[in-house]
Amino acid sequence: MTNLTALSWGQIAAYSLLLLALTPLLGGYMARVYEGETVFLARWFGFIERAFYRLLRTSPEDEQDWKQYARSVIWFSVLFLVPLYVLMRVQGHLPLNPDKLANVTPGVAANTAASFVTNTNWQYYGGEYTMSYLSQMAGLAVQNFISAAVGMAVLAAMIRGFARRQTSSLGNFWADLYRTVAYILLPICLVVTVVLIWQGVPQTFSGHAVAHTVQGGTQSIARGPAASQIAVKQLGTNGGGYYNSNSGVPFENPTGMTNLLEDLLILLIGSAEVYMFGKMVRATRQGWAILAVMFLLMLVGVGIAGPAEQHGSPVLHDAHVNLAATGSQSGGNMEGKEVRFGIADSALWAGTTTDASNGSVNAGHDSFTALGGAVPLTNIFIGEVIFGGVGSGLYGMLMLVIITVFVGGLMVGRTPEYLGKKIESREIKLAVIGSIWVPVVVLILTAIAMTTHAGKESIFNAGPHGFTEAFYAYTSQTNNNGSAFAGYGATNFSTMLGVVALLLGRFIPLIVALAIGGSVAAKKITPPSLGTMRTDGPTFVVLLTSVVILLPALTILPALVLGPVVEALTTRLF
Repeated sequence: MTNLTALSWGQIAAYSLLLLALTPLLGGYMARVYEGETVFLARWFGFIERAFYRLLRTSPEDEQDWKQYARSVIWFSVLFLVPLYVLMRVQGHLPLNPDKLANVTPGVAANTAASFVTNTNWQYYGGEYTMSYLSQMAGLAVQNFISAAVGMAVLAAMIRGFARRQTSSLGNFWADLYRTVAYILLPICLVVTVVLIWQGVPQTFSGHAVAHTVQGGTQSIARGPAASQIAVKQLGTNGGGYYNSNSGVPFENPTGMTNLLEDLLILLIGSAEVYMFGKMVRATRQGWAILAVMFLLMLVGVGIAGPAEQHGSPVLHDAHVNLAATGSQSGGNMEGKEVRFGIADSALWAGTTTDASNGSVNAGHDSFTALGGAVPLTNIFIGEVIFGGVGSGLYGMLMLVIITVFVGGLMVGRTPEYLGKKIESREIKLAVIGSIWVPVVVLILTAIAMTTHAGKESIFNAGPHGFTEAFYAYTSQTNNNGSAFAGYGATNFSTMLGVVALLLGRFIPLIVALAIGGSVAAKKITPPSLGTMRTDGPTFVVLLTSVVILLPALTILPALVLGPVVEALTTRLF
């Protein structure tokens, strides 16, 4: 197999080192925010925060138990579903629609509303030709902030459960929500938006521009308030593109600098949250151990996808006939990739966006080789815990940590402990439910899509690749990722089945995370002894990595065989 060049590996290494350098800086700041310290922004704008609490008749001191916290999260999220749906359904009659775009169809509007409320941003539409500026800004961009903040707030509550002792309180959802938006997401997005505008990303209320080509024709070029939405969609691991082809479009991702910045933002908060976890539980080595697992799995995925795409496919397919090639594709598989970024940056982005619940792309995953395309699919199916979504990634990983501690406890013959808290049957049951819920839902929904007449209408490619497209669609939506193999189409059936996937994949694990937080918060802390298994060393890193891989592998391997593996064999990849 053709290897990536030294320059390509250098790009991947530079990205990783930059992410690692920023992790403790942002993570330490976020820990101070969630611990209620007065950060510098609060000194300037604290009066707005106090007004917010007065409006809701609450205060940070009015703490909630896990059930109260969960109810606040659910009602707050559901509150946005209907208004967002209605906004898209009537956008044709509202202002800020210079291109006179029509109302969004019912199925697509329902799927999109559920998608953005759940921080998934799966898109059955092309943004620049479907959504008005009002829908983009007042609907989708607002949810990019809100849905990200919900996941981050839930994580903060769960971490407090591990950090506190013999209490039922996990914090106040409304305080966590406000501080997340005002002191973390909004300031970073303002800076990033300015940088993107400087680099050439549009930020305007003018309609589509008309360009005159050298052949004498005309071309309509979409523009609008793009930069502000791109900043938050990457930082909040939302991923919904302003443009249909997402960050592969020069207007959304015009330069090498924006490509690096946007890709860096995808993992920035997810990585910082792991360091934040270590700071809040007063055990930074615990955070570094989890971060080591995440980085290891990320680099393995990129290390597989990059060479696979560099090697290309020995069989080239066109619309009519299979043409056998004498070797690999010249220069690697550039199908569906931007020549400005090449194979290395495309493979890196495909890995990071599916390691996080982001879903944005700078290349077409549907055009990857069978092995290269299996990497993002596997990343998602692992459960979005290799960094994962903001908040949701780490609370999903902590469920796997609990399972790992339980397995380790069986090995040493002791009651499992984590951070001084005894892990008992309730925590184990909750962690197992939270970890296997999404894979089971994915398989059920994929089976429905593949075996029903209505489901098959969305599959536009025959054979194993068509199966992979459907499997990817429900894996992505249930895991709240949002990226897609483009061949899976929008029908009334697929949009509404997607709504089921989106809601079940978001809220059941979220409730489980809060229940675990509430359960461990009530426990006392037991001092470590000679028999206590260390959870901050290399042995635990290896054990946790094994659990992260093996647990979903038990469910994903048969599906991978039906899709990417069969496709790889039929294209003589091996």
